[in-house]
Amino acid sequence: MLKLKSIVLGELQNNCYLVTDDESGKSLLVDCTEASEKMLDFIGSARLEYILLTHGHFDHIGGVGEIRKKYGAKVVISREDEGMLSSGKRSLAVFCGGVHNNAEADITVGDGDVLPFGSEEIRVISTPGHTKGGLCYIIGDFLFTGDTLFCCDCGRTDFPGGSFEEMKKSLARLASLEKNYTVYPGHDEFSTLDFEKENNPYMK
Repeated sequence: MLKLKSIVLGELQNNCYLVTDDESGKSLLVDCTEASEKMLDFIGSARLEYILLTHGHFDHIGGVGEIRKKYGAKVVISREDEGMLSSGKRSLAVFCGGVHNNAEADITVGDGDVLPFGSEEIRVISTPGHTKGGLCYIIGDFLFTGDTLFCCDCGRTDFPGGSFEEMKKSLARLASLEKNYTVYPGHDEFSTLDFEKENNPYMK
């Protein structure tokens, strides 16, 4: 059984998620805005195996280096966005007044890759549009959509590497999933995939 808890951190009100597999006792973090005391309290004594990054913008990766070092977790990101971990320009930090702390990836993934996670598995879906290397992750009944799919909305496509045409294709791909996953986005409120198919104008 999977357990999930969330926290909102940073000036851009990012959602970060801690998922724990009860059977193995292993945990993972989805996106890592900062390495603050709030984040450390949120993670606590979890046996952190992975830090899954949905993409490489500064507000999703700010705490990666420190949390990786403290917990020994493996950092997972797309091959296309990997370079954003070590570039304040590519992460947009220098343009948006954000903080960029260099980090590095342990595992780069692409569409269709699967990572083991205790008694479960992590399925990787490539969803470019917000960035070239945007990813969504499916774990059990959970769908982590980063800045691709929001409740009744989608991510911006006007940043470098963004593409509205790619975003539409990515959203159509998510809409093709048959299961009614719980949608956990990078910002704002949670949703369900069936609700988004019915009500999100960008998924029509």
